[in-house]
Amino acid sequence: FYIMAGSYKILEDVAIADFAFEAKADTLSDIFQVCASALMDTLVNVETVGNSYYHTIELENKDIEKLLYDFLEEIVYLKDKDAVVFSECDVEINEAKGKHFLIAFLKGEKINQKKQKLGMDVKAVTMHMFSLKKEGNGYKATVVLDI
Repeated sequence: FYIMAGSYKILEDVAIADFAFEAKADTLSDIFQVCASALMDTLVNVETVGNSYYHTIELENKDIEKLLYDFLEEIVYLKDKDAVVFSECDVEINEAKGKHFLIAFLKGEKINQKKQKLGMDVKAVTMHMFSLKKEGNGYKATVVLDI
């Protein structure tokens, strides 16, 4: 699987019912990967999650910021719809004809409270403070999760 090149930090005191993080990475694929990792780490201790469940996400959007939002929302949706949490995510972003294309390969397993150390239950990704910007030679994203 892909080795992630980037990092994220938790942003304190953003809102009472929210959890926020700021991510930085060198490439678009990496910033999406870092944001997915931060979201997954919020939901569960990923070291307690196996890899018996595989899922591929394919999305496209002209707006790269909206694509990131849709991608993170899809992970939350899968958690709710299929009762799964993920421990690994490999993301690839390509651009063609004025659109950005995302393909992500996720590994995880069904939620099992006896086995996994669950974290916060994320209800949604919010638009509050949401951003994805080119910064220097890399990218910076700010994400607020409704918990």
